[in-house]
Amino acid sequence: MQKPAPTSDFLNYLASYHNSDHEGDTHLPSIQDLSKELGMSVAALREQLEVARALGFVEVRPRTGIRRMPYSFTPAIQQSLAYALALDQDYFTAFTDLRNQVEAAFWREAVQKLRPEDLGTLYLLLQNAWEKLYGSPVQIPHTEHRQLHLAVFSRLDNPFVIGILEAYWGAYEAVGLNVYADYEYHQQVWTYHQQMVDAISSGDLETGYLALVEHKNLLYHRQERIHNLQG
Repeated sequence: MQKPAPTSDFLNYLASYHNSDHEGDTHLPSIQDLSKELGMSVAALREQLEVARALGFVEVRPRTGIRRMPYSFTPAIQQSLAYALALDQDYFTAFTDLRNQVEAAFWREAVQKLRPEDLGTLYLLLQNAWEKLYGSPVQIPHTEHRQLHLAVFSRLDNPFVIGILEAYWGAYEAVGLNVYADYEYHQQVWTYHQQMVDAISSGDLETGYLALVEHKNLLYHRQERIHNLQG
């Protein structure tokens, strides 16, 4: 089966560099050397390099030069999603539906790969969240919310699933869902989270799955309330 070619000379070079004897070496030649090797102007190379940097394929720093990064789908989807939300924030609803479907589809595979130390992390996040909710003053446990969901799926060996899930939380913050304080909503959400983690711990994957699916409905109602307030 023939591999599809990347869309630029530099990306093609980058993929070939990864698949060559240089696989373990993340440092790339200088821009001047790359320009000569690829037979293109420095200006044209810089344009292609900037695309690769925006997609997370390379890191460019003054002292360390150009480094090839491990593949991640997250930067590409973040770029596209940020543009979509700038056009119309209602795109967040469509992306939320995609993210919810992805979490539901990969739930069982993800939780079966979790290790004992991962469960310890999940329970620590629960503890921190409850302390914030019952503290004085009350705090929104947004960081814990994000980290808990990502931790559940952290052992999946699928960069495209991880990319969708990570990009979702950036969009969640971009539309302001991390700053609206609805105490009853947060209590309900974290009750479901507690049920999810307890079910994972006991090996009752079906109960955990139901808690995951049911608590997603809360977000839709919350988005409607926020949309009405903003309107």
